[in-house]
Amino acid sequence: MSTANGTPEEGPAGAGTQAQPPEQAPAPASAPGQVAAKTGHEISVSGLNAYYGSQHAVKGIDIHFPANEVTALIGPSGSGKSTVVRCINRMHEEIPGARATGSVTLNDVDLYGPSVDLTSVRRLIGMVFQKPNPFPTMSIRDNVAAGLKLTGTKPNDIKERVEKSLRSVGLWDEVKDRLGSPGIGLSGGQQQRLCIARAVAVEPEVILMDEPCSALDPGATLKVEELVDELKSRYTIVIVTHNMQQAARVANSTVFLMEGEVIEHSPTNELFTRPKDERTERYVTGKFG
Repeated sequence: MSTANGTPEEGPAGAGTQAQPPEQAPAPASAPGQVAAKTGHEISVSGLNAYYGSQHAVKGIDIHFPANEVTALIGPSGSGKSTVVRCINRMHEEIPGARATGSVTLNDVDLYGPSVDLTSVRRLIGMVFQKPNPFPTMSIRDNVAAGLKLTGTKPNDIKERVEKSLRSVGLWDEVKDRLGSPGIGLSGGQQQRLCIARAVAVEPEVILMDEPCSALDPGATLKVEELVDELKSRYTIVIVTHNMQQAARVANSTVFLMEGEVIEHSPTNELFTRPKDERTERYVTGKFG
């Protein structure tokens, strides 16, 4: 669990009497390394407008993100892709002068409602950034455990959850003998998987990924893509990518944005092979962008 600048959220989730986003029913207990059955939640964006001061960056868009699917957001630079994902977990408003209107619902709960607890929103909607951002002063173990400690997880449970999270991203066998070493000592691809482990450790319902492979080499990119395909059985995933081949490989459906508007949202294969809008066809064939 982290803020927009990659630092841990302050305070435990669910403080006070504020309304909470829907919690997933507890999954059956599992042994370390085994992943319990889990179902993600659907997300719907309705009439979303986002501003940076007077700049209208996202213009009244509607997008539905089905549970347990990967939805890719593509489009040229400045089209609003990253702004959309930051609005979903309410990081956009942390930027000075930025604001958003409209609604984002997790199942039937409006995450922009006045009584919703912001810390709980960010626990249930994890974020993975473009550049791997392990907490620089923390060990591998403590990076994964950071959010768990903030949410009051018992110390005996933290050890098991750390192992389970590292196993779920295929990193356990690579780091199990050096859990006390600094997280920033890992390779770039390992750091990104560590950040994904940190996100899944608190058992979110949705994972947002903002160009998670743009700083990685092809081998590390392949591992992250394979991981995304595995994780969608347990989470709802939204991935921003500038790489259309990557969208074609990992996404069930793809949204093409341009100048802050949704131009087309279709099953991925259909959008790339039979686009309905001429602008989509021009973009996916490399005629602009």
